[in-house]
Parts: sequence; structure tokens; C-alpha cells
Amino acid sequence: MVQHELGKWNLDELAKNPTRMIIDKKLTKIESDAKRFERIKKSLNPKISSEKFLKLIRDIEKISEKSSIIGGYASLRYSENTQSDEATALLTRISKFGSDIENRLLFFDLWWKKQVDEKNASRLIKSAGQFSEYLKFKRLLAKYSLSEPEEKIINTLDVTGASALVKLYDKITNAYVYVVTVDGKKRTMNREQLTTLVRSKKSKTREAAYKSLFSRYSENKGVTGEIYQNIVLNWRDEGIGMRGFSSPITIRNISNNIDDETVNTLLEVCKKNSKIFQKYFLQKAKLLGMKKLRRYDLYAPDKSKTKEKNYSYDKSVKLVLESLTKFSPVLSDYANNVFKKKHVDSIIRPGKTIGAFCSTPSPKITPYVLLNFTGKSRDVFTLAHEIGHAIHSVSASGKSILVSDATLPLAETASTFSEMLLYDKLSETVSKQEKKNMLSEKIDDFYATIGRQSFFTLFEIEAHRQIANSVTVDDISKIYIKNLNEQFGNSVKVSEDFGIEWSCIPHFHHAPFYCYAYAFGNLLALSLFQRYKKEGKEFAPTYMNILSAGGTKKPEKLLRESGMDITKARFWQDGFDYIQDQVKELSELN
Repeated sequence: MVQHELGKWNLDELAKNPTRMIIDKKLTKIESDAKRFERIKKSLNPKISSEKFLKLIRDIEKISEKSSIIGGYASLRYSENTQSDEATALLTRISKFGSDIENRLLFFDLWWKKQVDEKNASRLIKSAGQFSEYLKFKRLLAKYSLSEPEEKIINTLDVTGASALVKLYDKITNAYVYVVTVDGKKRTMNREQLTTLVRSKKSKTREAAYKSLFSRYSENKGVTGEIYQNIVLNWRDEGIGMRGFSSPITIRNISNNIDDETVNTLLEVCKKNSKIFQKYFLQKAKLLGMKKLRRYDLYAPDKSKTKEKNYSYDKSVKLVLESLTKFSPVLSDYANNVFKKKHVDSIIRPGKTIGAFCSTPSPKITPYVLLNFTGKSRDVFTLAHEIGHAIHSVSASGKSILVSDATLPLAETASTFSEMLLYDKLSETVSKQEKKNMLSEKIDDFYATIGRQSFFTLFEIEAHRQIANSVTVDDISKIYIKNLNEQFGNSVKVSEDFGIEWSCIPHFHHAPFYCYAYAFGNLLALSLFQRYKKEGKEFAPTYMNILSAGGTKKPEKLLRESGMDITKARFWQDGFDYIQDQVKELSELN
């Protein structure tokens, strides 16, 4: 039987032993293809035949594929070690190159959006097959597009503007080391190691972990706060001031190809159901023998003497694969291939980017997964989560790179569903006490991925509004504290040091308004999982159809075809009803 071991990923499929010369050769070829494509600029005509039009789309596809692969390589190299000057320089160079290529192809994009009349656009869309939704989406963006010279300027300046600010934020914060006292001994840790302590059984350790985290961010709040405010202002100036979007979050919604009304409905339902989590936190306080939880105690484990299980990496991989096999051997094979090809970077090392992610530079190449594996049960679920993303990518690998990626809200569906399958498998073989612990952890996760993420988005809406009117870093912290008090009500005591927590959240900097995608994906996954429990294996084809669509269909349309109306509050409430049942089940187990 295959033994899975911790280690680094193998990037050979993206670029094998790439010297400066080899990379130069690849870039020259891409640039040559882009220049050749540019020659068609003067001959473009709205009356172009469907065949010629489709060939042009395929040419763009080929250039995008090559550019994405070399860009993926640079990005993953940087993730391996964010402190490497060589990796940083390569990423900067490739980002600049990618921007230049984008500028060369821009004319076609703008021609399609602005110069093709409705009649010819309809004709060309009708015969475009898998590209139909992609082309419709481009037309939708037309009113937010600028002139070619303006778009080129934005693309060029972004590399040294907003993208550079994000890179600077990462460089500063990934270099942080944290000193924390555990059991009377001072220890030095990175963020991943520190984060495990917020789930310690000891109240003092949990508090010390948070205080150590916040002290590092507070020390540099002047710099990181300035970075954040400029990211927000750049987002607003370009999106609203120049492009004419109606609000900062609309910029994200349009890019997600999802209606404002759908997102508003989702956030309203999440806000309304914060009481479910408040009830759970009051219940949790009793279990822990506390009058009221402090925010430090939110993820505190059960007080039972049951020692937290540690999992080997090999055992974790096998559990994830077995849980997938039970649902669909096909999906399990997709997942297994990620490990077979050594596309997982699992070991913790200095300079490595924090957290976990899945990256798919090309639908033709097996996805890459980054983890920081410590052996805790949470890491097993993180593994299932990221492998779920990989499965989603592989399911849609038959689609063009232009349409293979699901929009952000749908992108969290497979990852969460994979976690649910793992939970289902583990819950069958555990004792009553272990079941209580798992259920409690599961509800903690529902809060972290649904309640917390939706309130993150509500914070961003308010922060973007106020930053536009000029505020201080401390003002932003006050907005954040108010947000925490709204979501917890009287169930949790929030201390003032949590005000700086917003600056610790990479998503606010990397991708404004990204976070609601987690709430969307998790609630959708709960709906899908409940259907699976009712329908059994017969549900697998429906699920796989959703995954295989990639980004070829608008989310509202894709899910409507499977009998789900995400524009209605009732749909989202179903997910919260399930969570409420879980809270009730936990109460009955006590």
C-alpha cells in the first residue's frame, strides 16, 4: 500500500528545471504568438463568420494557456518561500509580462464588447458552444469598460500599484514571528503554529496566542493600515470613479457573474441567523464551565479529558480518499492523482506562505495544493477542503481555460462538500464523546465559514464606505469592533484588542468582498449534501454535472437547472435550518 509522506510539490509539469534562458524562450514564444494575433486588429468586422470568430477565440485560449502556466509556476515558487529574493523577482517579472500580454490582446476584448452590434453578437454567441456564457458575460461588462489606451494604462500600473501593495503586505506579514508563553516557556512560532494555540484547552494559552498575534499587527498598524486604505481607495477609484460600478461590492458581484440581489439576499439571511450561532456560543460557555465566552475562547475544545487526536499525514490522505470513494470512485481517482503526481506541498518551513490553497494554472494540468500540515484533526479537514477544489478543477478540465474556472461563489462548493463527506465518514466510527467533540468542531466551522465570513463582508461594505470619506486606522478598528458586537450580541465578550483583527485577514487585501463566497459555497454545499443523504448514490451525477460546468454558466442558471433557486431567501434558510438541527443534536448529546 502506498505511503503518503510530508514534502514539497513537484513543479516540473509547469516548468522543468527552468533556467533564465528557458524562461526567456517561453516568454519570447508567448510574445510572438500575441504579436501575430495583433495583426488581425485592422481586419476585424462584426460580420465575421462564426468559423473565423471561433478560431480567434481558440488563438486567445492558446496564448492564455501558455501565459497562465508560466505565471502559475512563478506564483507557486513564490508561495514556497515568500522571503526568497529570486522567487519575488521572478513573480514581479512574470506579472509585468502577463500585464503586457493582456494589453496586446485587449483590442479584441474591447471590439467584442463595444463594436459588435447586437444582431451579429447574438449570431456569434449562438454558435460559440462552451464559450457562449463567456461571451455574454463580456458583453455585460461592456458598460464598465474604458477605451483601449485607458485599459492598457490600468493594466500596466496595476503591477506597480494595487498588486505591489498586496505583495508588500504579504512580504511584511509573512515575515512575522510570534513569541508566546506556553506552560511557562517562551516559544517562537510562525502564524500557522500560533493559530493551533487558539484551540488549546488552556484559557491562558488561547488568550496569549491572540495577544501575540495582535501585538505584531498593532506594532505595524501604521504601515499595514496605510496599505489597506490605499487598496480600498484604488478599488473604489477604478471601479466606481472610472468604470461606473454602482458600489464597491458590485464590482465583485459582476466579476462573479452573480446578481447584486442574490448576494444581498444571502447576506440578509446570514445576518438574521446570527442568533443560531449566539445560542450555540451560550451553550458552549456552559459546557466549558464559563458564565460567558470571551472572544479568545471561541474555538476552545470540549473540556473532556479525551485527548485531541493527532493524525499522520498518510492516515489523513487515506481518510480523505476513502470518504470520496464512498460517494464516487471517479472523484476519488481525480483526488488520488494529485498525490500521485506529487502536486501537494504539505510541510511547514520558514518563509512558506501561510494557510492553504489549491491552484490550477491550466485545466490540462493536475491542480497543485499547498498545506501547512500539523497533524491536528482540523488539518485533515483542510486537506479535504483543498482536495475538493482540485476535484472541481479536474471535473471541469474538459472546458477551455477561458471558461474552466467556476465563479468564486461556486468555487467553494466542492471544497465544503468534500469536508462534509469526511465528517460523515468519521462520525460513523467514533465514541459518543468523540462525536460531541466533532459536532462542536463542525458547528465552530459553520460559524467560521458562514457566520464569520458573511460578517466579514458586512464589515468590508462599511469600511469601504468610510475609508472613502477619510478615516484613521483606529477608526477602521472601531468599525470592526462594532461588527463583532453585532454578530455576537450578548453571547460573547469582545475585548478591545480584537479591533486590529481586520488587518490580519489576507482576503481583505488580496480580494475585496471575496469572503461572502465562503458563506455562499458552504450553504450551497449543505443543500447539496442533504440531497445526497436523501437520494444516495443517484445524486452523484447531478453533483458532477454542477462541477463539470466550470464557469460556462451563470450560477443562478446552473443551479436552477438542478432544482435550486438561489435568488430566494428560503433556499439560504434551508442551510441555516440544518445548522440549527446540529446545534440541537449537540445539546441532546450533553
